[in-house]
Amino acid sequence: MTGAVYLVGAGPGAADLLTLRAARLLERADIVFHDALVPDEVLSISKKSKKIKVGKRSGRLSTAQNFINKQLADAARKHKVVVRLKGGDPMLFGRAHEEIAYLREKHVRVEIVPGVTAALAAAAELAVSLTRRGLSRSVVFLTPRSGAGERPNEWVKAALAADTVAIYMGAGEAGAISSALIAAGKPRGTPLVMVENASLPDARRFFGTLGTLESVAASGSGGPALILLGEVYRGSAIINAWYKKQSSGGQLSCLPTVRATRSGRGRSSSS
Repeated sequence: MTGAVYLVGAGPGAADLLTLRAARLLERADIVFHDALVPDEVLSISKKSKKIKVGKRSGRLSTAQNFINKQLADAARKHKVVVRLKGGDPMLFGRAHEEIAYLREKHVRVEIVPGVTAALAAAAELAVSLTRRGLSRSVVFLTPRSGAGERPNEWVKAALAADTVAIYMGAGEAGAISSALIAAGKPRGTPLVMVENASLPDARRFFGTLGTLESVAASGSGGPALILLGEVYRGSAIINAWYKKQSSGGQLSCLPTVRATRSGRGRSSSS
């Protein structure tokens, strides 16, 4: 028997942001190979499947990509429905190409099911459009990371060319990102937001500027984080600080360098 492998987007974390197609495939799945950060609430939809963690996290032990490829092909020869469950969208920073190419080489049918990527979930958390009219007509999704043997990553050039920048997998390199962009001419005062655990009940937002990015990133708890950079966030940071001062009975004298709020689920702060 030869089944099919489905590369399925798990979305940003919240189970109710899965697409209907993704949920139905999880219900039918015989075996699920999932990323490390996929929440249990999402995995629990697949009640009858065997579940194997194959995710990758920066700085931690992870499963080799070649091994994952072989596991998927081997599973398709034993099972009808094989799900490779990837955080966010499988076609964005998800190493989907390697898996698709390997499976096709082995004559295994593969289908892709898109998911909500972190940048869109973060924009929803903030209620700030990535393409606000008059301020942003271009958006770039990028990561400063690059693997051994890969061609040079020209992420700085991409960031400078766009009005709004979504930086994936960047919190651990915040200092280097800030230095590189400022050295290339990006103003230190460019507003930014780091959204941690987007779409989940413990989501938090940290406001700052490009010049304070390192301290902004250090305020996080280590959860999955996305950095959003651009003029569309200048007003949102001011409004956020104003609401927090109003709720505490204080007066807004200046915009704090770092400010965290719990995403619309009762407001608290840290700095």
